[in-house]
Amino acid sequence: MADLQVKIAGVAFENPLIAASGTFGFGREYQEFYPLSTLGGISCKGITLQERPGNPPPRIAETPSGMLNSVGLQNPGVDHFIEEDLPWLKQQGTVVIANIAGNTQQDYCRMAEKLSESDVDMVELNISCPNVKHGGVAFGTSCASVEEITVAVRKYCRKPLIVKLSPNVADIGEIAAAAEAGGADAISLINTLTGMRIDIRTRRPILRNNTGGLSGPAVFPVAVRMVWQAAQRVKVPVIGLGGISTWQDAVEMLLAGASALQIGTALFTDPYAPIKILDGLNRYLDENHIASVTELTGAVCAY
Repeated sequence: MADLQVKIAGVAFENPLIAASGTFGFGREYQEFYPLSTLGGISCKGITLQERPGNPPPRIAETPSGMLNSVGLQNPGVDHFIEEDLPWLKQQGTVVIANIAGNTQQDYCRMAEKLSESDVDMVELNISCPNVKHGGVAFGTSCASVEEITVAVRKYCRKPLIVKLSPNVADIGEIAAAAEAGGADAISLINTLTGMRIDIRTRRPILRNNTGGLSGPAVFPVAVRMVWQAAQRVKVPVIGLGGISTWQDAVEMLLAGASALQIGTALFTDPYAPIKILDGLNRYLDENHIASVTELTGAVCAY
């Protein structure tokens, strides 16, 4: 059997499969299906400085080969996470990644400082949030703002820092380079693409928020392209996500340049998706006489 262990920013993962933020909660529901130690890691539901109720419904809509969501970061807040959820998570035998979101630079920095005093293994910076002090433009949409927020959080974050990139940009390679320049220990991509559906009977948007984040198999080719472009621009590890549903998808994303993978929307249709992906990845490695999964990273033979 091949070696599935990977190391991201000095943190050892038993295998490259990580549950993606926003699709796995804090893991309690899924441990009814299998031990969470089966996963390489868990990127927890995005947390904010204070508790958030999220957006009013409807906030989920099905789309061809995917879904739109505008849940709005419903969560209990960082203090509740540290006091109530993290102790349980640390008993599950897997890497715990805290995903943080904010509307000001100060929000991010205060959370990074709090989490640095906790037992989380890594911090993932969600920069797809609107910056309320700059007209609501998302932190992750320009190189300057990406580098600025990363530099700011880096000063307070004593845990390995992953910056999660938005795909809603002109040049993902430049954005990745900005995150690296700001001090990111790793990057993860892609977050959701902005999308919209309209009810043709009422002529109203299906989502109460009008627009939402598109995820699922529909975005996979975009994710592969962006991971490939980002991996060519940076030296830090790249965590690939966006529409991974099968073990073949996992192999493809690794070949594009990912060192580890996050599985998200697939969990909604099949909670056992990571188990099936892991089994298929193992078979692929054995059948192709590949000793370690790390040999796949960036091994695409591009023209």
